[in-house]
Amino acid sequence: MDFTFTPEEEAFRKEIREFIKKELPRKYERVVVHGGESEEEWEFTKRFTRKIGEKGWIATLWPKKYGGLEGTEMQYLIFNEEMAYARAPRMDQGGSGIVGPTILVHGTEEQKNKFLPPIAHGEVMWIQCFSEPNFGSDSGGIQTSAVLDGDHYVINGQKIWISFGLHGDFCYMTTRTDTTVSKHKGISFFLLDMKTPGIEVRPIVNMVGAPGFCEVYFDNVRVPKENMLGPKNGGWLIMMTILGFERGTLAAIGGSARRALDDLVNFVKNTSYGGRPLAKDPIVRQRVADMAIEVYASRLLAYRVIWMITKGMIPQYQASIAKVFGDEVYFKLAKTATEIMGLYGTLAWHAPKAPMDGYMTGNYLNNLGCLFAGGTPEIQRNIMATVGLGLPRG
Repeated sequence: MDFTFTPEEEAFRKEIREFIKKELPRKYERVVVHGGESEEEWEFTKRFTRKIGEKGWIATLWPKKYGGLEGTEMQYLIFNEEMAYARAPRMDQGGSGIVGPTILVHGTEEQKNKFLPPIAHGEVMWIQCFSEPNFGSDSGGIQTSAVLDGDHYVINGQKIWISFGLHGDFCYMTTRTDTTVSKHKGISFFLLDMKTPGIEVRPIVNMVGAPGFCEVYFDNVRVPKENMLGPKNGGWLIMMTILGFERGTLAAIGGSARRALDDLVNFVKNTSYGGRPLAKDPIVRQRVADMAIEVYASRLLAYRVIWMITKGMIPQYQASIAKVFGDEVYFKLAKTATEIMGLYGTLAWHAPKAPMDGYMTGNYLNNLGCLFAGGTPEIQRNIMATVGLGLPRG
């Protein structure tokens, strides 16, 4: 494995950093995600996303005819890593990193021309509607139905834990289209405008106090049949493709963790308790050093996944390793930071006397839920055991 960046790649990184320095005021950095934005902050997020769309960076890997840059996997890694390190507010990730690549693989030419350019230009936000109240990690337990009626499918059901549900312009969703076959064979996949009549979004307030997740209800929602992605009852394969892309967008985890680590190092260097800098405490130094090792190990695991892709290999359990390790390290880092801060570490995000504006506490609360996004740690470890180690299923 060679993780050395070329001069062209380093120049690309420098260009992104200069853009961020110019276009992203510190007050608009997004620390706690999932719906904690004010109206002003969300309007800035939309403007900022359109600006990176104008650069072609949102769709780094896509063909130019769909608004892409026709760049490399390493450029895409660099873009995601730098944006995450800067805590840049974006609304494109669901489109550019997950459903967009899936449309490129499974979509018709008409679907590609319709849905991809708005994503590449940073004009729309896509949300994922998979989970339902009556099933957890078993994606085959879908009950939301889609019934053909003329030129439309009529969708009824409920989805839950929908990130950014209040902001979504479009959703990609799974439905049950055949109840007479095995549960994995009767699933179909749809691309849906959230302004379609019959859709109701209800916020769920998370531990940070933000309406980050939502319930979405579908009551006789009519969707044109041309909005079905892939063949009828072929949704399981598409869902696996989706999850593969979702678990492959790993550089953002490493970028966010490195920024949090750098901020923690700066905090212990410049904060004293009892007249003694925290950085002089050997226990604090050891804990921060241990976290630094894990953060950079996490970064290398993500790099391995991208390197495999550049060599034509398909990362499977390797992506699961990188995801689980990265998510858990980021959560552990936030927990470690709040413990180092003592009782001040329990103050809420944006509280007047909260160290670092309370963002470590916010990260701790927020990242607890993020551990399960894109597949629970248990599911990921099952993949490592069965695919990576060849162990039998329990």
